[in-house]
Amino acid sequence: MLESRILTPTVESPEATLDPNNLARLAVGFASDKKAEDILMMDIHSLSSIADYFVICTGTSDRQVRAVAKEIQEQLRLRGARPLHIEGVEAANWILLDYGAVIVHIFDPATRDYYRLEKLWAEAPRVLVVQ
Repeated sequence: MLESRILTPTVESPEATLDPNNLARLAVGFASDKKAEDILMMDIHSLSSIADYFVICTGTSDRQVRAVAKEIQEQLRLRGARPLHIEGVEAANWILLDYGAVIVHIFDPATRDYYRLEKLWAEAPRVLVVQ
């Protein structure tokens, strides 16, 4: 697990925690706390207008995929961030949490391998990688 000082942004005011980079880093930390695997934060702002960052991670079961999504939602809500849209909770093979500038993708292993978002967005710089 990464040290919290690496993932938790240092901020002077609560509003600063909602900066897209900090929000994505927090999502990475919360996914790590729930033992998600192969966590990746990608900077896509120069490649797309849909978001600034993708956070991609894997849960080993549908139960873990849901637990990771729930943890990220709850912890970000405590910091004033609420998702604009959520998809995939029922099936739990790919849950998408859309925070506007940050989109969090939580996959099961087979679905992540099938869609290979990392390959699709191969030109995007990797900001953080947690394995």
